Amino acid sequence: MQLAHTSESAVSRAILRSFVEGIEPYLQSQAIIVGSGPSGLMAAYDLGRAGVKTLLIENNNYLGGGFWIGGFLMNTVTFRAPAETILSEFGIPFRMVASELAVASGPLACAKLIAAACETGIQVLNMARVEDVIWKQDRVAGVVVNWSPVAGLPRQITCVDPIAFEAEVVIDATGHEARVCRCLERRKLLSMTTDCGPMNIAESEEAVIARTGEVLPGLILAGMAVATCFGLPRMGPTFAAMLYSGRAAARQALERLSASRS
Repeated sequence: MQLAHTSESAVSRAILRSFVEGIEPYLQSQAIIVGSGPSGLMAAYDLGRAGVKTLLIENNNYLGGGFWIGGFLMNTVTFRAPAETILSEFGIPFRMVASELAVASGPLACAKLIAAACETGIQVLNMARVEDVIWKQDRVAGVVVNWSPVAGLPRQITCVDPIAFEAEVVIDATGHEARVCRCLERRKLLSMTTDCGPMNIAESEEAVIARTGEVLPGLILAGMAVATCFGLPRMGPTFAAMLYSGRAAARQALERLSASRS
């Protein structure tokens, strides 16, 4: 087979134009999700499926967070029942190793969830680090981002100005870092704990799901950002609560968007 002829400039032009055309409409989004671990991906999937104009921002050059690698660099991931129903929803193969515990391939589970979220039509911005939030009329109204590598530059040359993305609702799904929350804490707009607590899987998963929600007008927490903000126990390499928390965050975002239009 002989491939069609093209030029280097044509390849570069296609990348540049497509990127700008793809990202420009999302300077004003309905929802912005920061962090593409399992809770962020789950929220993105549900919002995208509901037709919400959603931007997913990720600090790394890949999606999935720790979802694809499991615990202790062993890429098997676990899910407490009844999360196997969500695995079935995405066509993720699993097996029950006990009545209350399912296991699945981390890479496959991650890939299936990424594909499902992207197929809903959401937009993804990789290698983008949230530096601040937009705060208007006593609510979170978007995020301020810069390219992730800028943070690694020598301090003397890090004066690279960021850009801003507006949104009606922001979801902090940045895991243990709780990065959006930390920006607000630094501005003394939010009080939070210094870290999550010691591991207690059962207690943590239940608490994360229960505490998922809006902590300030316009800002919803999902996943381990919930544990960090409220000092809940860490849960380790089990992911049922991450999926349910992401789904709960999306549901609350939809309620917020609906209320703002009524």
